[in-house]
Amino acid sequence: MTSEARHLSITIARAASEVYAYAREPENLVHWASGLGAVRRVRGGWVADMAGEQLRLRFTPRNRHGVLDHWVTPPGGTEIHIPLRVIDNDDGCELLLTLFRQPGMTDAQFAAAADWVMRDLTRLKQLLEAAS
Repeated sequence: MTSEARHLSITIARAASEVYAYAREPENLVHWASGLGAVRRVRGGWVADMAGEQLRLRFTPRNRHGVLDHWVTPPGGTEIHIPLRVIDNDDGCELLLTLFRQPGMTDAQFAAAADWVMRDLTRLKQLLEAAS
């Protein structure tokens, strides 16, 4: 069975290569992904603190295609795939995240998750455009 998905995107007035280089560094997540505390490398991967819990993180290897997919596993939970892409758009780029509805999520929770993602993408846009 397929999950409901929402494709959320934002235009960033920075080169795709620059957005990719910044967004692919796990340590930078704390600057734009709200709710995350420290993100650190541990033996076997990455972890992030969120609401008093430790999430396991896994990232797509560096690539030249703008793919920034990552996987988040909450304690005792199922791994969640988060597709994320940087796509050239003239001298700027599009950042596109696919949000999948998780099992048991209500319409209101799914809408709130989409709003949260857009706030985070907007924060990333602000950070990168201010640095240009």
